[in-house]
Amino acid sequence: MLSPFFALAARSPTRQGTFRRAVVGHLVLVAVVAFLVAREGYGQTHALAGHLLLVAGIVEGALLVGWRLTQLPRSQALEFLLVSPVRPTRLLCAEAAVGLTILGLVTLSGLPILAILAGVGLLDPLDLLPLILIPFTWGAITGVGLAVWAYEPRTHRKIGEVFLLLGILFYLIVGILAGERLREWLTSLPEELQVLFLRAFVGMHTHNPFGMLRQWMEADLGEVWQEALALEALSLAVLGLFVWRASRRLEGHFHERHYEPARDVSGMCRPPVGDRPLSWWAVKRVSEYSGRINLYLAGGFCLLYSAYIIAEPHWPAWMGRRIFELCDSAGGAAMLASALVVLAAVPAAFQYGLWDSSSQDRCRRLELLLLTRLEARDYWEAAVSAAWHRGRGYFFVALGLWLAAWIGGRLSATTAAVAVCTGGLLWALYFALGFRAFSRGAQANGLGMLLTLGLPAIAVALSRGGLSRFGDWLPPGMVYRAATGPLSAWALLGPIAIAALTLIVARRSLVRCDASLRQWYDGNQGSKVMS
Repeated sequence: MLSPFFALAARSPTRQGTFRRAVVGHLVLVAVVAFLVAREGYGQTHALAGHLLLVAGIVEGALLVGWRLTQLPRSQALEFLLVSPVRPTRLLCAEAAVGLTILGLVTLSGLPILAILAGVGLLDPLDLLPLILIPFTWGAITGVGLAVWAYEPRTHRKIGEVFLLLGILFYLIVGILAGERLREWLTSLPEELQVLFLRAFVGMHTHNPFGMLRQWMEADLGEVWQEALALEALSLAVLGLFVWRASRRLEGHFHERHYEPARDVSGMCRPPVGDRPLSWWAVKRVSEYSGRINLYLAGGFCLLYSAYIIAEPHWPAWMGRRIFELCDSAGGAAMLASALVVLAAVPAAFQYGLWDSSSQDRCRRLELLLLTRLEARDYWEAAVSAAWHRGRGYFFVALGLWLAAWIGGRLSATTAAVAVCTGGLLWALYFALGFRAFSRGAQANGLGMLLTLGLPAIAVALSRGGLSRFGDWLPPGMVYRAATGPLSAWALLGPIAIAALTLIVARRSLVRCDASLRQWYDGNQGSKVMS
């Protein structure tokens, strides 16, 4: 049953290329982690190293597992499999098994480097277990979870958003505003309820993958291994539940997408197509799964942090401030704003608006687009509209942080303005590189991982390793450095070089866009899926 799916994945040039790029990107990140651990010694950066590997696992799971499973029902060719003896449940499980195997191989590719660190005494040999298992497990949960969310009916997703928003509101009130003052907030409740709420609050901050990795690296192993084992067992149970739900919803989601009865939309408020239909279509395409929950979580926390920055001397004593002090010690508004700008640039790097799930789908679309009078500027404007529509929320939250830092006296007006400019420059560079990849037919996954995950990790490693002058030249380091004070002549070389590179890449991409698209179409139209 599974062998045809694994054989197809092994022979597919697209999946081979994706696997190779993912392995290279993962090895680069593990090398950065090894550099941090070797630079600062045992026990100093283990929590940060574990968190970097966990974030990498989540991103890799979304790309290697989630992307494939969410794109599967978009192709009407799936209908032939759905009416074959291969039932939808087995089909989904087989595809998930292939994706999880690829994710596992990518995760294991970094094991030799981690084993070398353990061999020279920079890591405890038992640390290899959580550094491999937890990122893989939560990458798998993320990938399959994205498929579950995409497969659910529209009404179920709206109800789920309401519950998630309530959860975010509870977290912001209890975990942020109350914080370490939660006991004072609960004084009016019976003692039993106070103990229950306090235990739930502590568990919320410790019994999660990030908290468990920190405990494993910093606490006595004998105290946490049982909790880590319980969390891993619960995570695997959640993964199994997600796989079951996705397999049950695959056929229903396919019929809803392709054969849903026509609805009367005359009374709905719909944006007009206007004079740029390609831009309208690209924006509409990226709006199907808008990702509002992540934006609400980031925006809610940054709103509270901005209020703390402005009112820090007058912050009420009955409100928590410990988590804000931890943010200040980790880089403050400059670090958070830099991370938000990178998040805003994710759609620009991956080009969600114009990319198709497969070469065959892209050929069918280009077969029509290349017959029109569309020019390179039309593709450029469509890509800009889609990328900005999807990522602008994070950029506006970063603007709010810079504004709060200026009002609170942490930044001068000039420094804040320079930080905004460097943030816009990072977004422009990532978009220009992503558009160049789109026009040349190159896969955006590898480039996107390098820009949005690799470069920030390298910048952090250079900064922690005493080479921050070189880290300031990288786009994420440039944005962070601009928000920490006036830029030196050395640091100014980074923005100048990045601006020049952005202009060159953008100019050449526009000039060669039409010819590159036609060349890619000529080379891929009618070609075999497998070699």
